[in-house]
Amino acid sequence: MAYPNTAKIYKQNQVTTASPKELVLLLYQGCIKNLRLAELSIDEKRLDLANEKLIKAQNIIQELMNTLNTEVGGEVALNLEALYDHFLTELVQANLKKDKEKIEYVRFKMNELLEAWTSI
Repeated sequence: MAYPNTAKIYKQNQVTTASPKELVLLLYQGCIKNLRLAELSIDEKRLDLANEKLIKAQNIIQELMNTLNTEVGGEVALNLEALYDHFLTELVQANLKKDKEKIEYVRFKMNELLEAWTSI
């Protein structure tokens, strides 16, 4: 007997029990996953799916921006805000032109940020 909602329930539990750091890591992982899926969708000429995945990645980056606290994080938070804003601009352009290079660039940078957060 299959349980189709098992993965969804697991993910919900993972999010609701995660620490703030773990939530940031989950956001980075989700963004990277959606960017990779957008790249694959472009390869497969599934532009509607690429659009969907890029919008999901943009929403995740926007959520990361919304969680920044510049009062506590100071210059680091301000730098991350500028970087996230840059990524959003790149992804909008990538989505308009279905430009895999821009997507790969953002994915690479997000992966670097994930590694940095993981090491903290």
